[in-house]
Amino acid sequence: MKRRSMDLIYREFKLDVYRYLYYLCHDHHQSEDLTQETFCRACKKLENLEMGKIKAWLLRVAHNAYIDRVRKESRSQVYENEFFYGIPNEETPEHLALRQERSDELYALLAQLTPQQQHAVLLYDIQGFSYQESADLMKISLSHFKILLYRARQKLRSQQKDVQVNTMLAANL
Repeated sequence: MKRRSMDLIYREFKLDVYRYLYYLCHDHHQSEDLTQETFCRACKKLENLEMGKIKAWLLRVAHNAYIDRVRKESRSQVYENEFFYGIPNEETPEHLALRQERSDELYALLAQLTPQQQHAVLLYDIQGFSYQESADLMKISLSHFKILLYRARQKLRSQQKDVQVNTMLAANL
């Protein structure tokens, strides 16, 4: 494969791959590392791939890189240095707090789902894949994927209603 075509593929899909990995691991730095790993792996095998399925294939490579990282981390323990989390940013503290709160609420709701339901929601609702592409990426049938997504959405709706009711009760006390 020519270097120019790999550059174009990287520019076109790097944000999609990064977002997908961020939703999986919830860590900016780990997502960046995994994105780099994904494109390093892709660079070795890209010449055999047809052009229409590059994004789906890249996300499959990203998912495999994520699974490899999780397996590796389960065998060793890493300690984070929290010093760098407080580095100033251009956004206001209020904006950051609100965004973090919404993000935490979403992750809390998604954490209640099974891993397959989480994956279905991420692929279809967040990454924008079609039903068929999402089912193919998860290596399940189309009807099974639709059932997973339907049940995941039902569970998210009921959890969201429960959170709203609890919030209203707490406000009235």
